[in-house]
Amino acid sequence: MMKKILLVEDDTILGETIVDILEDKNYDVVWVKDGEKALDKSFCSKYDLYLLDVNVPFINGFELLKDLRQSADMTPAIFITALIDINSLEKGFDVGADDYIKKPFNEKELIIRINTQIKKSFNSYEDILKYKDLEYDISSKILRKNGKTVHLSPSESELLELFLKNQGKIISKDEILFTLKDGEIGSDASLRVQISKLKKIGLELSNIRAIGYRCEKL
Repeated sequence: MMKKILLVEDDTILGETIVDILEDKNYDVVWVKDGEKALDKSFCSKYDLYLLDVNVPFINGFELLKDLRQSADMTPAIFITALIDINSLEKGFDVGADDYIKKPFNEKELIIRINTQIKKSFNSYEDILKYKDLEYDISSKILRKNGKTVHLSPSESELLELFLKNQGKIISKDEILFTLKDGEIGSDASLRVQISKLKKIGLELSNIRAIGYRCEKL
Protein backbone atom coordinates (compact mmCIF):
# COMPACT_ATOMS: atom_id res chain seq x y z
CA MET A 1 0.00 0.00 0.00
CA MET A 2 1.22 3.52 -0.80
CA LYS A 3 2.61 5.43 2.16
CA LYS A 4 0.66 8.59 2.91
CA ILE A 5 2.34 11.92 3.65
CA LEU A 6 0.78 15.15 4.90
CA LEU A 7 2.71 18.10 3.45
CA VAL A 8 2.30 21.53 5.05
CA GLU A 9 3.88 24.19 2.83
CA ASP A 10 2.51 27.63 1.92
CA ASP A 11 4.90 28.29 -0.97
CA THR A 12 3.00 27.19 -4.09
CA ILE A 13 6.03 26.56 -6.30
CA LEU A 14 7.92 24.62 -3.62
CA GLY A 15 4.79 22.72 -2.65
CA GLU A 16 4.17 21.64 -6.23
CA THR A 17 7.82 20.59 -6.55
CA ILE A 18 7.70 18.45 -3.41
CA VAL A 19 4.41 16.84 -4.44
CA ASP A 20 5.89 15.94 -7.85
CA ILE A 21 9.01 14.45 -6.23
CA LEU A 22 7.05 12.35 -3.75
CA GLU A 23 4.38 11.18 -6.17
CA ASP A 24 7.15 10.13 -8.56
CA LYS A 25 8.36 7.87 -5.72
CA ASN A 26 4.85 6.42 -5.30
CA TYR A 27 3.90 8.33 -2.17
CA ASP A 28 0.30 9.42 -1.62
CA VAL A 29 0.59 13.14 -0.78
CA VAL A 30 -2.00 15.40 0.82
CA TRP A 31 -0.87 19.04 0.56
CA VAL A 32 -2.24 21.93 2.63
CA LYS A 33 -0.96 25.48 2.97
CA ASP A 34 -1.71 26.36 6.60
CA GLY A 35 -1.58 24.84 10.06
CA GLU A 36 -5.32 24.87 10.72
CA LYS A 37 -6.08 22.77 7.65
CA ALA A 38 -3.22 20.45 8.56
CA LEU A 39 -4.66 19.91 12.02
CA ASP A 40 -8.08 19.12 10.53
CA LYS A 41 -6.54 16.65 8.08
CA SER A 42 -4.57 14.92 10.84
CA PHE A 43 -7.76 14.24 12.81
CA CYS A 44 -9.65 12.89 9.80
CA SER A 45 -7.08 10.51 8.37
CA LYS A 46 -4.00 8.47 9.20
CA TYR A 47 -0.62 9.45 7.78
CA ASP A 48 2.74 7.71 7.69
CA LEU A 49 4.70 10.97 7.93
CA TYR A 50 4.25 14.71 8.40
CA LEU A 51 6.44 17.02 6.30
CA LEU A 52 6.14 20.48 7.82
CA ASP A 53 7.28 23.98 6.99
CA VAL A 54 7.63 26.19 10.07
CA ASN A 55 6.43 29.57 8.84
CA VAL A 56 2.91 28.75 7.64
CA PRO A 57 -0.31 30.75 8.29
CA PHE A 58 -2.66 30.49 11.30
CA ILE A 59 -0.78 27.77 13.22
CA ASN A 60 2.96 27.64 12.61
CA GLY A 61 4.78 24.34 12.23
CA PHE A 62 6.14 24.33 15.78
CA GLU A 63 2.72 24.88 17.37
CA LEU A 64 1.10 22.42 14.99
CA LEU A 65 3.46 19.61 15.92
CA LYS A 66 3.18 20.49 19.60
CA ASP A 67 -0.62 20.15 19.37
CA LEU A 68 -0.30 16.83 17.55
CA ARG A 69 2.09 15.39 20.12
CA GLN A 70 -0.12 16.55 22.99
CA SER A 71 -3.00 14.63 21.39
CA ALA A 72 -0.80 11.48 21.43
CA ASP A 73 -0.16 11.58 17.67
CA MET A 74 3.32 10.07 17.29
CA THR A 75 3.40 10.10 13.49
CA PRO A 76 6.99 10.77 12.32
CA ALA A 77 7.52 14.46 11.54
CA ILE A 78 10.20 16.22 9.52
CA PHE A 79 10.59 19.99 9.40
CA ILE A 80 11.60 21.35 6.02
CA THR A 81 12.66 24.93 6.65
CA ALA A 82 15.18 27.69 6.07
CA LEU A 83 15.50 28.17 9.85
CA ILE A 84 18.82 26.61 10.80
CA ASP A 85 19.89 28.55 13.90
CA ILE A 86 20.48 26.45 17.00
CA ASN A 87 17.46 27.88 18.85
CA SER A 88 15.10 26.91 16.03
CA LEU A 89 16.61 23.44 15.82
CA GLU A 90 16.26 23.00 19.57
CA LYS A 91 12.65 24.20 19.55
CA GLY A 92 11.75 21.85 16.71
CA PHE A 93 13.12 18.80 18.47
CA ASP A 94 11.60 19.92 21.78
CA VAL A 95 8.09 19.89 20.28
CA GLY A 96 8.63 16.41 18.85
CA ALA A 97 10.35 16.62 15.46
CA ASP A 98 12.12 13.49 14.25
CA ASP A 99 14.34 15.23 11.71
CA TYR A 100 15.13 18.50 9.92
CA ILE A 101 15.79 19.25 6.26
CA LYS A 102 17.30 22.59 5.31
CA LYS A 103 15.97 24.64 2.40
CA PRO A 104 17.07 24.52 -0.36
CA PHE A 105 17.24 20.75 -0.23
CA ASN A 106 18.57 17.96 -2.38
CA GLU A 107 15.87 15.68 -3.81
CA LYS A 108 17.80 12.52 -2.95
CA GLU A 109 18.36 13.68 0.63
CA LEU A 110 14.64 14.39 1.01
CA ILE A 111 13.69 10.86 -0.08
CA ILE A 112 16.39 9.24 2.09
CA ARG A 113 15.25 11.08 5.21
CA ILE A 114 11.57 10.34 4.56
CA ASN A 115 12.22 6.65 3.92
CA THR A 116 14.34 6.41 7.07
CA GLN A 117 11.65 7.88 9.33
CA ILE A 118 8.85 5.78 7.84
CA LYS A 119 10.93 2.62 8.17
CA LYS A 120 11.79 3.43 11.80
CA SER A 121 8.13 4.03 12.58
CA PHE A 122 7.05 0.80 10.91
CA ASN A 123 9.61 -1.21 12.87
CA SER A 124 8.70 0.45 16.17
CA TYR A 125 5.26 -1.10 16.54
CA GLU A 126 5.00 -3.56 19.38
CA ASP A 127 4.45 -7.18 18.38
CA ILE A 128 1.44 -7.33 20.72
CA LEU A 129 -1.31 -4.71 20.61
CA LYS A 130 -3.41 -4.55 23.79
CA TYR A 131 -6.89 -3.11 24.34
CA LYS A 132 -8.82 -3.84 27.54
CA ASP A 133 -8.93 -7.66 27.77
CA LEU A 134 -7.79 -8.09 24.15
CA GLU A 135 -4.31 -9.01 22.94
CA TYR A 136 -3.58 -9.02 19.21
CA ASP A 137 -0.36 -10.55 17.87
CA ILE A 138 0.64 -8.60 14.76
CA SER A 139 3.00 -11.23 13.36
CA SER A 140 0.71 -14.24 13.77
CA LYS A 141 -2.57 -12.29 13.32
CA ILE A 142 -4.00 -14.05 16.37
CA LEU A 143 -6.46 -12.29 18.70
CA ARG A 144 -6.95 -13.43 22.29
CA LYS A 145 -9.67 -12.28 24.67
CA ASN A 146 -8.98 -13.12 28.30
CA GLY A 147 -6.40 -15.59 27.02
CA LYS A 148 -8.80 -17.40 24.68
CA THR A 149 -8.31 -17.28 20.91
CA VAL A 150 -10.96 -15.39 18.93
CA HIS A 151 -11.41 -16.36 15.27
CA LEU A 152 -11.14 -13.49 12.80
CA SER A 153 -11.38 -13.43 9.03
CA PRO A 154 -8.42 -11.85 7.18
CA SER A 155 -10.33 -8.61 6.65
CA GLU A 156 -11.41 -8.48 10.30
CA SER A 157 -7.78 -8.89 11.35
CA GLU A 158 -6.70 -6.04 9.07
CA LEU A 159 -9.48 -3.81 10.35
CA LEU A 160 -8.72 -4.63 13.98
CA GLU A 161 -5.03 -3.86 13.52
CA LEU A 162 -5.84 -0.58 11.77
CA PHE A 163 -8.01 0.58 14.67
CA LEU A 164 -5.64 -0.58 17.42
CA LYS A 165 -2.70 1.23 15.83
CA ASN A 166 -4.75 4.43 15.51
CA GLN A 167 -6.68 4.67 18.76
CA GLY A 168 -8.31 8.05 19.22
CA LYS A 169 -8.01 9.01 15.55
CA ILE A 170 -10.79 9.19 13.00
CA ILE A 171 -10.26 6.82 10.07
CA SER A 172 -12.30 7.65 6.99
CA LYS A 173 -14.47 5.06 5.28
CA ASP A 174 -12.52 5.57 2.07
CA GLU A 175 -9.25 4.86 3.85
CA ILE A 176 -10.65 1.71 5.46
CA LEU A 177 -12.00 0.41 2.16
CA PHE A 178 -8.72 1.25 0.42
CA THR A 179 -6.70 -0.54 3.09
CA LEU A 180 -8.88 -3.62 2.83
CA LYS A 181 -9.53 -3.62 -0.90
CA ASP A 182 -7.94 -7.06 -1.29
CA GLY A 183 -9.98 -8.52 1.56
CA GLU A 184 -13.64 -9.28 2.01
CA ILE A 185 -14.92 -5.76 2.53
CA GLY A 186 -16.28 -4.18 -0.61
CA SER A 187 -19.21 -2.01 0.41
CA ASP A 188 -20.54 0.15 3.22
CA ALA A 189 -23.00 -2.59 4.17
CA SER A 190 -20.34 -5.27 4.57
CA LEU A 191 -18.13 -2.79 6.42
CA ARG A 192 -20.91 -2.19 8.94
CA VAL A 193 -21.13 -5.95 9.54
CA GLN A 194 -17.39 -6.09 10.26
CA ILE A 195 -17.61 -3.05 12.55
CA SER A 196 -20.47 -4.67 14.45
CA LYS A 197 -18.40 -7.81 15.05
CA LEU A 198 -15.43 -5.82 16.34
CA LYS A 199 -17.75 -3.99 18.73
CA LYS A 200 -19.04 -7.32 20.06
CA ILE A 201 -15.46 -8.46 20.59
CA GLY A 202 -14.84 -5.42 22.77
CA LEU A 203 -13.64 -2.47 20.69
CA GLU A 204 -15.27 0.85 21.54
CA LEU A 205 -15.91 2.19 18.03
CA SER A 206 -17.68 5.46 17.31
CA ASN A 207 -19.36 6.23 14.00
CA ILE A 208 -18.31 9.75 13.02
CA ARG A 209 -21.20 10.80 10.82
CA ALA A 210 -20.35 11.20 7.13
CA ILE A 211 -16.63 10.73 7.84
CA GLY A 212 -15.69 7.33 9.22
CA TYR A 213 -14.95 5.55 12.49
CA ARG A 214 -12.83 6.06 15.59
CA CYS A 215 -11.57 3.52 18.10
CA GLU A 216 -11.85 5.28 21.45
CA LYS A 217 -8.54 5.50 23.26
CA LEU A 218 -8.55 4.02 26.75
